[in-house]
Amino acid sequence: MIVIDGRQSGLDQKDFKTLDQIFLKVMERGDLNDRVVTDVFLNDEPFTEIYPRQAEDIDAKDIRKLEIKSVPVPEMAVNITRELYKVINLMAEAGNKVAEMFRRADDSEALELYQDLLDVIRNFIAMIGLLRDEFSLKEHKEFRDAAEQLNNLFAEMSEVLENEDWILLADLLEYEFFPAVDKWKRVVAMLREDIRVGGKE
Repeated sequence: MIVIDGRQSGLDQKDFKTLDQIFLKVMERGDLNDRVVTDVFLNDEPFTEIYPRQAEDIDAKDIRKLEIKSVPVPEMAVNITRELYKVINLMAEAGNKVAEMFRRADDSEALELYQDLLDVIRNFIAMIGLLRDEFSLKEHKEFRDAAEQLNNLFAEMSEVLENEDWILLADLLEYEFFPAVDKWKRVVAMLREDIRVGGKE
């Protein structure tokens, strides 16, 4: 039995040699067009490939039941924006923590955490850019302003970092970074609304 999003697919696992062939047929038929697979259950057990192309090695004869669960792409995008909102709060907390470490003169630990924070921010901005390119129909002034403020702040912080002025860096993190990051909450909310509206069209 092969079930896709709670419905019988009309496919029979006996007609296939491997699990991979079943997946390819489901994709070919278009059952998952504009959808993202969230879960796969094989014989009522969660299935995730342990190594690449493992599905090629699973004999269809061993499959009693295959269930594939998915969500529409816009719904997944809305879920991502909810996670991005949490990331904003984490970035703000991390900025405060780094500032505290610099003030306590835990410079090496603070620099390590600061580097991690920069990586998170890069990934955050990249994900926002990806979602905007894919879903956002509007050009929001708030996005441009938030991006410009963060860019300017990081240019200033890089200069301060080169001069190894840890107290000034702590000040920038504590007093300027938080408001700059907080602005992204509004940007994410507007992006989420664009995705919702776009998904209904």
